[in-house]
Amino acid sequence: MTVAVGFCSGAHVHTELLIELFGAHDGATIVGLATDNRERDSTIAERHGITVRTPEVLFELADAVCVCSTTATHDRWVHAAADAGVAVLCEKPLATEMETARSLLAACNEAGVALGMVMPLPFSEPARRAKRIYDDGRLGEPQLLVGTNRAKLRNRHETGWSADPDAAGGGAVMDHTVHIVDLVRWLTGREIVSVHAELATMHEALAVEDVNVLSMALDDGTPFSLDGSWDRPSNWEYWGDATLTICGTDGELTVDCYGETLHETRPAGDRPGSESIYAGNEPMAGVVADFIDAVASERPPLIDGHDGVRELAVCVGAYESARTGGPVSIPTPKH
Repeated sequence: MTVAVGFCSGAHVHTELLIELFGAHDGATIVGLATDNRERDSTIAERHGITVRTPEVLFELADAVCVCSTTATHDRWVHAAADAGVAVLCEKPLATEMETARSLLAACNEAGVALGMVMPLPFSEPARRAKRIYDDGRLGEPQLLVGTNRAKLRNRHETGWSADPDAAGGGAVMDHTVHIVDLVRWLTGREIVSVHAELATMHEALAVEDVNVLSMALDDGTPFSLDGSWDRPSNWEYWGDATLTICGTDGELTVDCYGETLHETRPAGDRPGSESIYAGNEPMAGVVADFIDAVASERPPLIDGHDGVRELAVCVGAYESARTGGPVSIPTPKH
């Protein structure tokens, strides 16, 4: 089966990478792009040789859609896809509010269509190796988890929508928390049951937090801390990181999902300093391949809408914790 894939909006920074990956996959064909910003999306469509279509036509042609809109408008596209019986791969986080996220999951469940999340870290080779080590029990009982998902403050934060609280629902917490939380949940099989957040804004031009440190607990009591800040210097050698260290009774393991890099240091010239180029496997290609197979095989994607709801709950809890100044409980899942 060749899966006909459409794109809903080109707002997200990953849109063009996802277009390239779906376009290169033998099991998929791209049937168009429905737009919420014709000037922006027409340029994207022309660059990749795809057709701009109305949502109605796109949903008629597609078996599945990739929703790359602003987070606050995911509901518009996901509900429309579910109504049309079309599977969905949605950018993260699933929504900006829990009620909305639950409604999207329910709509897709009721329609009998897959709802997947664009969550690449479980598809990185370092994470895959770590999963095998963890599942073999070689670390013993986990005692502490420490994660980082730090980044430079990039143009998309300063001039794009990802630092617009109305469009993104928040700042660095919404942008980065879900990735390492997803990695922890997938790798350990544990749920996060509480969060205590410390948030701050380092860059005065922003209306959202760019610094966040979360202290969490898993459902077995294991402490888990995460630094998901946009705090890397502008001359940092790479965009940021995605790491997780697990300390167990029998060993310690550090996962560096984008650690497979080549480093170049230039002492002089137009671009002096150090720069890193990623040389490992492309985790987003794993997201795309898994989703295509899930639609063709009529199975749930590896990271699905249930995960999206759970991981948004941690973000929402973090903001509530920052507001109240204390820890917040995360309700346990009912499925």
